[in-house]
Amino acid sequence: MNIKTFYVLAISLVLGVLAGPGRAQLGESEFLPPTEAFRVSAVVSGADQVRVEFFVTSGYYLYRHRLNFALESTEGAAPLPATVGTPAIPEGEWKEDEFFGRQQVFHEGFMVSVPISRAPGGAFPATLVVGLQGCADAGLCYPPEKRRLRIELPATQGSATAGAPPATGLTSGGGGSGGGFVSEQDRLAVLIKDGSLPLVLATFFGLGLLLAFTPCVLPMVPILSGIIAGQGSNVTTARAFSLSLTYVLGMAVMNTLAGVAAAAAGQQIQAMFQQPWIIVLFALLFVALALSMFGLFTLQLPSALQTRLSDVSNRQRAGTFGGVAVMGALSALIVTACVAPPLFAALAVIAQTGDVVRGGSALFAMSLGMGAPLLVIGTSAGRLLPKAGAWMDTVKKFFGVLMLAVAAWMLERIVAERWALLLWAVPALAGAWLLWHEIRPRSLLGWMGRLAGVALGVYGLLLLAGVALGGRSVLAPIPQWQAEVRSLEFRKIKTVADLDREVAAAAAAGRPVMLDFYADWCVSCKEMERYTFTDAAVQQALANAVLLKADVTANDADDQALLQRFGIFGPPTIAFWQADGAEQKNYRVVGFMPAAEFAKVAAEATGAQARKP
Repeated sequence: MNIKTFYVLAISLVLGVLAGPGRAQLGESEFLPPTEAFRVSAVVSGADQVRVEFFVTSGYYLYRHRLNFALESTEGAAPLPATVGTPAIPEGEWKEDEFFGRQQVFHEGFMVSVPISRAPGGAFPATLVVGLQGCADAGLCYPPEKRRLRIELPATQGSATAGAPPATGLTSGGGGSGGGFVSEQDRLAVLIKDGSLPLVLATFFGLGLLLAFTPCVLPMVPILSGIIAGQGSNVTTARAFSLSLTYVLGMAVMNTLAGVAAAAAGQQIQAMFQQPWIIVLFALLFVALALSMFGLFTLQLPSALQTRLSDVSNRQRAGTFGGVAVMGALSALIVTACVAPPLFAALAVIAQTGDVVRGGSALFAMSLGMGAPLLVIGTSAGRLLPKAGAWMDTVKKFFGVLMLAVAAWMLERIVAERWALLLWAVPALAGAWLLWHEIRPRSLLGWMGRLAGVALGVYGLLLLAGVALGGRSVLAPIPQWQAEVRSLEFRKIKTVADLDREVAAAAAAGRPVMLDFYADWCVSCKEMERYTFTDAAVQQALANAVLLKADVTANDADDQALLQRFGIFGPPTIAFWQADGAEQKNYRVVGFMPAAEFAKVAAEATGAQARKP
């Protein structure tokens, strides 16, 4: 809001107060009070729909971009199990406004369809809060105001998705279907809470399969494969399957227990395990495993303990099952730390309803889905790995290189981007040495292995050169080779007070807000920064928004208070506020979202689409 607009609104407010409840006078002209110039009524047209009618007196007009809607519980009532979706506001007429520039306005009456997102349930009263601002053609502008209308939402019909806006199809700020955007995590939360349990389990198992191929889960592949390869030449398919199943079950059980505990405590348990010293210790463990596979030393129990366990080992060949289960549990806490919509939905159901059985079952099914490809890979390794000879040693060394890569992947979360290049140079050069030294060019396959070794060696040297030249990207280590990329500029916030202050300042200026919850150890957060926030369409959609970033890497008291303020379990999570300071809860984005999809969500959440002529 510029200074001229501020003075106009201030003078209008003072004149309205001086004139009393009857008329607001300016010189010789008489102006109606806003309650008479603009009349508003609400009619409930269904369990999930409210029709709001506006009556505009001749000689007055309402600003389209100032219309907003929210639900409040009645005094003394419990929090509402419903939120407002995206309203279907009709197109107005364009006006070159003296104070706000080119705007759409309404000189006549019109109707807005407001969708209500709610879970199935009985009837309940509520208050519909309607925000508006208008002016008189004669020159008086009224200050923004809120109208509170009592409504009674009827009971739903009991469908699992009753009352929820359509799951697909983004609508613009004006016109459209009025269904509104509903986030994936909200739809999944309704499914967990009210859907049939077999459908919930099948759905979350399928979602887990999809998550298995994301960057947060892929590092578990070399971990499990290295465990199988480390069994030596006598590993059988049955033993490989048993070890793989043990690893997957350890991961699934820990994911479920940690998720239930996190929802009950209102915190993300995985975030507690992202402290730098824990990551360093875990990375050193993988380095030790890698060196062991290179043959530098042998990892084994003390001789005295081996003697006491020899009989048990002879009777049970799976003597390492306990260690494999522990490795799966630790991987669940430290490796797969990113928040995704299915995980958020399950945690939200547990936190809000206390239904541990349904929420925990969904988490367990999702974890099994994430582990299914690992089970296939681990079992196949037992069948495909060479059983004896020098090739077995080469394969073990190859998995040692992969272990070094996992250690580099973990440590890059806590070091500067420049030094991440040095970390990745280690497995690259180790892989180059392995392929060149171990593979003999006696066939086409051998020559291809040698060429791959040369390529890895060149890449490793480029990474070292990038460290010296100040490079920041592992994919493009030489700075001069990187394309010029313009990213979004965020204001850093730390506390709840910081956020409230920034949102209030943005609302006073009539600007929307986007808040990005970020952490250095969050892979999906860095994906959003690299692939989504650099997109031109995304930047255009957010051109008028105030961009805030909350770095919750430290996971300290301020970070936890900020996360708990919004019921957020961890990054990546993105929240939006309208220009009037009201949060768009149904537009929250959890997990990585591609640029094209995110641009549509951001444009609608911030009203960028509505501002386009």
